[in-house]
Amino acid sequence: MSKAKQFFEDYQSNFPKTQKSCPEAVQGFSSMFAKVMKDGALSMMQKELIIVGIAVAIRCESCIRLHVRKALEAGAKPEQILEAASVAVVMGGGPATTYLPIVIDTLEALQEQK
Repeated sequence: MSKAKQFFEDYQSNFPKTQKSCPEAVQGFSSMFAKVMKDGALSMMQKELIIVGIAVAIRCESCIRLHVRKALEAGAKPEQILEAASVAVVMGGGPATTYLPIVIDTLEALQEQK
């Protein structure tokens, strides 16, 4: 099983425990996320691409995996996701480059599910 598939299985089984243990944090973040991510001057897809780039730049593996999936769900093409991740390397440098394979692994795993 790919690391991406394992991540999504683990996340799905662990998230309810997080919701139960830290309801205020989860509800607060979820509320903010829903408000910020609505289409506005930027579409949800554009916002997800920005998040993918930020996730690569700050080297957040779980953020990368979750937002690659959300970007695809919002209509982004794999090429757009890879370009957003590549732009992040400009700000994150060499360490960010080492997170590009996580983007690729996640894209491949999610494309296999189709």
